[in-house]
Formats: sequence, C-alpha cells, structure tokens
Amino acid sequence: MFTGLSAFPLTPVPGNGNVDEKAYATLVQRLAAAGVDSIGALGSTGSYAYLTLEERARVARLAVEHADGVPVIVGIGALRTRQVLQAAEDAQNAGASAVLLAPVSYQPLTEEDVFGLFEEVTANLSVPLVIYDNPGTTHFTFTDELYTRLAWLPQVASIKIPALPADPEQARARVEHLRRLLPETVSVGISGDAAAARGLNAGCDAWYSVIGGTFPQPALALTRAALAGRHEQAQQESQRLQPLWDLFVQHGGSLRVVAAAAAHLGLTAHRNLPLPLRGLDTEERAHLATVIEQLQLHTWHPAIPARTRSRNDRSQR
Repeated sequence: MFTGLSAFPLTPVPGNGNVDEKAYATLVQRLAAAGVDSIGALGSTGSYAYLTLEERARVARLAVEHADGVPVIVGIGALRTRQVLQAAEDAQNAGASAVLLAPVSYQPLTEEDVFGLFEEVTANLSVPLVIYDNPGTTHFTFTDELYTRLAWLPQVASIKIPALPADPEQARARVEHLRRLLPETVSVGISGDAAAARGLNAGCDAWYSVIGGTFPQPALALTRAALAGRHEQAQQESQRLQPLWDLFVQHGGSLRVVAAAAAHLGLTAHRNLPLPLRGLDTEERAHLATVIEQLQLHTWHPAIPARTRSRNDRSQR
C-alpha cells in the first residue's frame, strides 16, 4: 500500500453545491481499473479542507465502495484535533486501509503542537498513518528530528515528503539520509509531480501523485519504470510531461489544472471546484486541452494493462 503509485483523485464539487457522487465514483473506478497501487481520497487534490466532516465521511465511503479492493488512504487533516479524530474515526468506519494527516493550521504551529497532534491521533488509530509534509500549503516545515520522533509513533507507516534537490546525487543522498533516520517499517514517498521521477530514481518507495488521479496510465508508466531500475525511461516520461508541469507552475499549483482536465475528459461537470475556487478561464482551458491532446493524455496507455487480480487478492495487500 505504501509503495508504487498512490493516485489522488479530484473530489468534484459544483460551486456551492454538494459533492458530485456519480462523477467521484467514476474517477475512483477508473483508477482501480488502471491498476494503481492505492487511491488517496480527500487529499489536497480532493479539496478536503473545503468539505464538512459529514461530506468527508460520505466521500470516504464512496471511495472504498468503488475502489474494487484497491487500498484507500483517506485524508483526515483539520484545524482542531477533535475534528481530526472524528475524521479518522469516520475513515476507519468507511473501511479505509490507511489515513493521511497534514498539520493544518490558521495560527502557526510549533514542533510540539505537531508532535502532540500526531501522538494523540495515532493513539486512537487501528489503521496505518501517512505523515503528509506539505509546507507550501500548511506553512509548516518538518525537521529531520521531528520526522524521527513521529516515525516511532504507533501506526506511522509512511512519510509523504516534498520535492527533493534537483541534483540526482543530492536527491539520492537525501533519501539515504532519511532511511538512516527512520525505522525500516516506514516508507518514504515523494510528492510534487514534477519531482516524482527524481524522487523515485533516488530511492523513494512511492509516488503520492496528483496526475495519477486523472491520468493514471502515464503516472503508472513513470512509476513502474523507476521502481524497476529503468531510471532514464522514468526521467524521459517526466520530461515528456513537462508541459503539464509548466501549467502547474503557471496556475499556482495543480488543483485548477487537474480540475479542468477532468472536465475536458468529460469525467466531471465544467464547474467542479468548491467556491470560492473558480478554476481556469476559457482561454486557459483551451490551452490545457491542446496540451492534453498533444501529450495524448486522453488515451489509454497501452503499456499498462488493467489489473486482473481478484478483489480478494487486492484486499490482502
């Protein structure tokens, strides 16, 4: 569950309306059919911060229901610890295989604040937990010392780290350093899609992927190549996707881009982000559509067949 491709789908929310459950189910089903290793429900791409606890509980149930046995990792971040604990309970009741926790805040958090949060949450968990280090969104930066303290808490199974140094040797050295700090039971996963090939080639176990939630085939191709030691092929696949990474930078992140992409593919309605998020304008959507067509992201990747394992096989991973 904490290796390979973990694909994070959009949670379609039409403006001020309710979650589009039918569209969400379709997104999850596509990922299961493509053969991803896990599905990340209610991550940043899943707009968890914009949803009520009741909506999040419903989305968690939908994800598990339509994942066809593929493990589902559910995001449980919230401002208050009691809200996190409720989200964790709801995720477990929904049948989640694991939870993902970022230290969400309004007031700046201290290391002791964050350690106390994870300590209390893990003490009340019966499923594994992924630590989500996302300083660009949370404005909290984990230190190596905090990584080490948290990694020894019960139920901690993986750390989702931000982008690594651009130099391949420095990236590998960073991952090797983390390996020395962490228990063998804790995997290291890369986030930041443009850095995925670099991270996997440097020794990360998993890619917690934004584009994997909408375009699982190229994400799988990159992941499988890197983990099989075909590092140049993985890097070439990432370079091929550079126009998409450029759009992420241009639009201040990936969410608006993948939301527009899902709409372009007909997977969701045109408006699929919770207000006040407006998404891309008409001209920007047209540019994205051109990129999708040029990269052939709208087609099924021929090198990655869908899984043929049974539901029972998957549930035993």
